[in-house]
Amino acid sequence: MVGPLDLFADVRDLLELGGPVVRILLGAAFILWVLIMERWLYCRRELPRMIGRIQSEWDARSDHSSWYARQVKRKLVSEATREIRGYLGLIKALVALASLLGLLGTVTGMIQVFDVMATLGTGNARAMASGVSAATIPTMAGMVVSISGLYPILWLEKKLATETSKLNDHMITH
Repeated sequence: MVGPLDLFADVRDLLELGGPVVRILLGAAFILWVLIMERWLYCRRELPRMIGRIQSEWDARSDHSSWYARQVKRKLVSEATREIRGYLGLIKALVALASLLGLLGTVTGMIQVFDVMATLGTGNARAMASGVSAATIPTMAGMVVSISGLYPILWLEKKLATETSKLNDHMITH
């Protein structure tokens, strides 16, 4: 059975083998998941209150059919959409950035492999293999971070579309 200390040792080894790019990826992953959790908590707690407030504000209006009322509706829906989206753009950017950082780590690792080849020649397969191994770790880490952020993005996009549509349907203009 693998204990928590073994897990920490494995993570430490991964960080050492992957180099500085994997450390940056770890920081990006932490920020990514903090932002994802913030949006999830927002959708669970604040979003229903905000939608209720906007619907109450709309229902309190006596005029629902004039040009001015339609503009008020557009403003309310636009503000709600902006607030619902929150950090979604930053989350998407971090997901894209993670795979690019992984690629950067691979390129820098391969440069080190070529440096070893230039210094020791191609006869030292062990040195080259360790360099290639270290070069692929950032790619794997970047892909894991990117893929882990895809489902939350899809969920948040769906939630945005659903709530905006509900709000739009509730605010009937004649």
